[in-house]
Amino acid sequence: MGGRPEGPARRTALLGPADARTTQGQLRRWHLVTIIPPLAIVGAVLIKVDARSWWEACVLALGVLAALVLVERWTTGDTSRVALPCLVVVAAVWPFGVLVTDSHTAFYGLLIVGPYLLSGLSHHRRAATLALVGYVAAVGAAKLLVSRDDVPGDLLTYVLIPTAVTVVATGFMFANQRFYEIVERSREREAELAVIRERVRFASDLHDIQGHTLHVVKLKVTLAEKLVRTDIERVEDELREVHALVGDTISQTKELAYAQRRLNLSVELENAKNLFEAAGIRVRVNREAEVDGRVDELLGQVLRETTTNILRHAEATRVRITLSETGITIVNDGARRAPLPGLRGLAVLRERVGDNGGELTVEQQEGRFVTAAEFPAQAPPTGRKDAAR
Repeated sequence: MGGRPEGPARRTALLGPADARTTQGQLRRWHLVTIIPPLAIVGAVLIKVDARSWWEACVLALGVLAALVLVERWTTGDTSRVALPCLVVVAAVWPFGVLVTDSHTAFYGLLIVGPYLLSGLSHHRRAATLALVGYVAAVGAAKLLVSRDDVPGDLLTYVLIPTAVTVVATGFMFANQRFYEIVERSREREAELAVIRERVRFASDLHDIQGHTLHVVKLKVTLAEKLVRTDIERVEDELREVHALVGDTISQTKELAYAQRRLNLSVELENAKNLFEAAGIRVRVNREAEVDGRVDELLGQVLRETTTNILRHAEATRVRITLSETGITIVNDGARRAPLPGLRGLAVLRERVGDNGGELTVEQQEGRFVTAAEFPAQAPPTGRKDAAR
């Protein structure tokens, strides 16, 4: 029916093959347990009430059985083989119940099959809905032509009530399908946002690696140009360092592409010191405590990004780096009086630090620029000594 997946299978179309099979199986079991038994019980009760003989019960049971078969196949997402036979059976049981057995509930099977099939249509839903409702009403109206004893009662029992119930059931099915479509869209948006966040994270890491390296290379090449006529040995040393730095950057880029890259705060601290000293900037490092391993990588990212920003945007002569157990503070002079350009890397880092329970603050005042990242201290474990007390 239509050109798109039906039932629970449609709600798993965006998942991977293995996940889709697992989720679809769970949804199928859920529908089999929660939908089919109530439908079967109601159908059995209606047959018991309306059937006056065993053969009438058998015919009415065919309509209920056809409806249950369709629902069972709907849970698997494939109703193509049983849709038409089930529709023919339930459509035939309704006039049989009206004209032969005086059963005003014989439309029960049609009440189930019709809305289920309508919800799977991709085109002409309105026309099909009108046809379903019109058929139920027309068959019920035929009772008025056969029996004229109680026209108002028959009109209510065979026309108005079945037609109204069919309209309500169809509307409920469309509303239910609309709800699942909204849920699907929200999941799609969540997946898209996750992809966007991952791309931003990857771009930020790539910026950290290559932007940092390019600034170092620029400084060393500038220094080599100045010394090329006076200290050729120093120039060779600088070029060797540039070569090694570029090679290291290539390795880090490969690690990033394969999600294997992890920053080390100690290494980043040594790199920052060497870079500042090469640029003629005095560096002082204060270690107040050993850094918690939980935040080592994020603090390394903050230090790397801040180092790049100082070299790019400031005219610093002094930098002070303070390390605590769960935080880092970098203070530099030479901050420009004019508003700084957008520090996009720090903005991305602020979100990343916040997602991990920390806080990244950036302040500019009186020619100084302060970048600080702080994470909450880990609660001390309740050791055996405490338990012994």
